[in-house]
Amino acid sequence: MVGCVSGRRFRVYRKTAIVLPLLAALLSGCGTARNDTYDLSASVKASGPSAKSRQILIPTPTALQALDSNQIVVRVSPSEIQYLGRSQWSDKLPRMVQSKLVEAFENSGKLGGVGVPGQGLAIDYQIVTDIRTFEVDAAGAHTATVEISVKILNDRTGTIKAQNVFRKVVPVSGNSNADFVKGLDLAFAGVAADIVDWTLHAL
Repeated sequence: MVGCVSGRRFRVYRKTAIVLPLLAALLSGCGTARNDTYDLSASVKASGPSAKSRQILIPTPTALQALDSNQIVVRVSPSEIQYLGRSQWSDKLPRMVQSKLVEAFENSGKLGGVGVPGQGLAIDYQIVTDIRTFEVDAAGAHTATVEISVKILNDRTGTIKAQNVFRKVVPVSGNSNADFVKGLDLAFAGVAADIVDWTLHAL
């Protein structure tokens, strides 16, 4: 059974009432139990070409307030999202995505250097990202969706070399918190792999 969703919620477009068995499961068992903490996987295999002469910087991704936290987002209707109860990310989601993208690029072994702001790295390009979607659909398709937009910014000229939007939707098998997080992890792994491959080709 899935834990309770937090009392914090966000509504967009218009107020919508919806009653589903899964939501009843989500809302049950509310209490003060310690949250389970989850991480994201960085197991990404890159197939892009080598760019050893390039060094890149990965700033913290931007995101709307609903995603800029350590809470796990669940969509309970087309116009309403809530947070998954008794569960949390190990850090704020944008910082986690930044860290895992750095790992993915480093693990590819195909760049001259990968860094984050404050490390003093002499860079050629910034990989500027925006987290558009990072949620489980608990009301409809029962899927996990991750969508991230990416811009490759020439750090010397301030011009955009390339830009793209990466999106993965994967089915969620089961109704437990761990099942929800596994779906999000798989979707993110797919997006991260596509970002690394695309960037290497674009550089």
